[in-house]
Amino acid sequence: MDGYPGRPDLLIVNGTVLTMDKEGTVMENGAVAVSGDRITSVGQGTEVDVKNAALVIDAEGGIIMPGLINTHTHAAMTCFRGLADDMELMTWLNDYIFPAEARLTQDRVYTGSLLACAEMMLSGTTCFSDMYLFEDAVAQAASRAGMRAVVGEVLYDFDSPNYGPIEKGFDYTLGLIERWQNDPLITIAVEPHSPYLCDPDLLRQAAAISEQYDIPLIMHVAETAGEVKQIQKTYHKSPVAHLGEIGVLSPRFLACHCVAVSDADIELFKAYDVKVSHNPESNMKLASGIAPVPAMQAAGICVGLGTDGPTSNNNLDMFMEMDTAAKIHKVNLMDPTVMDAPTVLGMATIDAARSLGLDRETGSLEPGKKADVIVIDTRKPHLTPMYNIYSHLVYAAGGSDVRHVIINGVPVVRDCALLSFDVDGVMDQMRQIAAEIRRLHNWTAGGLNGSANQKKR
Repeated sequence: MDGYPGRPDLLIVNGTVLTMDKEGTVMENGAVAVSGDRITSVGQGTEVDVKNAALVIDAEGGIIMPGLINTHTHAAMTCFRGLADDMELMTWLNDYIFPAEARLTQDRVYTGSLLACAEMMLSGTTCFSDMYLFEDAVAQAASRAGMRAVVGEVLYDFDSPNYGPIEKGFDYTLGLIERWQNDPLITIAVEPHSPYLCDPDLLRQAAAISEQYDIPLIMHVAETAGEVKQIQKTYHKSPVAHLGEIGVLSPRFLACHCVAVSDADIELFKAYDVKVSHNPESNMKLASGIAPVPAMQAAGICVGLGTDGPTSNNNLDMFMEMDTAAKIHKVNLMDPTVMDAPTVLGMATIDAARSLGLDRETGSLEPGKKADVIVIDTRKPHLTPMYNIYSHLVYAAGGSDVRHVIINGVPVVRDCALLSFDVDGVMDQMRQIAAEIRRLHNWTAGGLNGSANQKKR
């Protein structure tokens, strides 16, 4: 790096800079300069003239690093966090979640998404990828929060509480693309739910839109062994082979979960340069299984990390997800060397960005990239001493250790306080929504009471 030319709008100084670039550059006493929405320089703090900056953030010896990227969420499900737990996936979806979602509105999704943005930003996530209902409200919430987001309306064969029949779903998706084109924070994706809830024509049309607009195509794939059996019974192929046969796999395709995939499926992913979103905590909680991530990575497949929704996790803390991802594969394979800390941190930063097609813009601290930066406060008993920065971030740090967050060059969290909107007011609104949900479904704070046993529409 050749100094700090010009007058930066923001300097982040006095910390260890973890760049997550290709060389794995780490700089003690480093600094990051930002002008507008982009990083202009990354280098040694000795080269910095702090008087030459409009704003200086002192990391006070902490870690300056890229913001974390959550590759799979259903953000507005904060409305239902803890509503239905300790049951298998299809019972959870058909008997509880789908009936509850039938009561969703644009306003509820907006409030739920704002609450999710607050949780994610305060714990160091600067970008998330979302699949849900009323996604224009999710985009509006992310925009208001100042958060980077990839959003897409969930598409499936039965009528949606938002758009009705699937024809209107594609119209809604095209409207999102038009409305949010060239937005500095929001990217639109095409998001069919899954092979078991979407017929081949629906999937082909979704893939055609993805290709036409060069945007991500995101879908749940092979989340459970039961799903695989269902697809094999219907199409006589695995879900991945089925998707390959109907022509929807591509480098823009992000397959979420991928728990029940075979070696042949992994080879198909490799052949089409498909990306994968790994959601270990959700897969554990729903007892769906463990995705063969080490095998996928060994095959050269890009795997990003995600939390899934706040009803099947039940948090959006990517630090917790990293810790789980690293450990679950070690015990599953009885090999402590797999999924090492640098690999897992990459899954939450640069590999996550690559899985969403955003790696030229974010995921690492490099000149020219968007200024999505977080600062970790390491002056904590559980972070003292620090011998290995990657190990500390994956195995010891938590979302509560995030002190400052900058997204697109704008400070959105300073000294652990959210700046972009009134989170207390949003929490008050969510409490009112929860009271309405309890009343409508005869659910109590002590757990489910009575029956949300309406089956999938």
